[in-house]
Amino acid sequence: MKQEAFAGQKNIYPVPPQAVLNVDVLLQEVIAQAKTLHIPVSEHIQPHVRINRRATGRFGACFADRRTGTFQIEISDVLLTARRQVCCQTLAHEVLHTCYGCQNHKKRWQQYAERMNCAYGYAIARTDSPERLGVENKRVVRYLVRCGGCGAEIPRARRSRLVEHPEEFCCAKCGGTLTVERVAEQKS
Repeated sequence: MKQEAFAGQKNIYPVPPQAVLNVDVLLQEVIAQAKTLHIPVSEHIQPHVRINRRATGRFGACFADRRTGTFQIEISDVLLTARRQVCCQTLAHEVLHTCYGCQNHKKRWQQYAERMNCAYGYAIARTDSPERLGVENKRVVRYLVRCGGCGAEIPRARRSRLVEHPEEFCCAKCGGTLTVERVAEQKS
């Protein structure tokens, strides 16, 4: 197994060379797809996708370097074993952030995402879940906030204000009372 290091990363993680090569190729395909639809993606996207082995709360990110005017696309390592369509969809989501006025998920970004969805069968959304993408869920759940009214469950990893003082909050769905239970640590 080859060792790959990416600029800005302190740790070096073993990455199968084919996986890195494939996501780099997929990135170029997604950029070409967007350009075919006349979506004005940046001409300054770094050609190598950075692989993040620590991310648990996101599948991708787009970082703008204001100094050089370039964009770096990063994806979670869980996407390396995902279906091709899922990886392309996440790359497309991030590539759209390179368009002028699309550093957020507002109207312009949404319009471009809808064009990509219609043309290529993607389901680009502002956020996604491991279940919807069919990938491993790496997120650690230490607390489970439950609504006494509708039974909604809100998983939390950190001791936030919601976890510490659920009485100060109510369910967004039904307005019900919230309770917190500590989830047992899972040993791997």
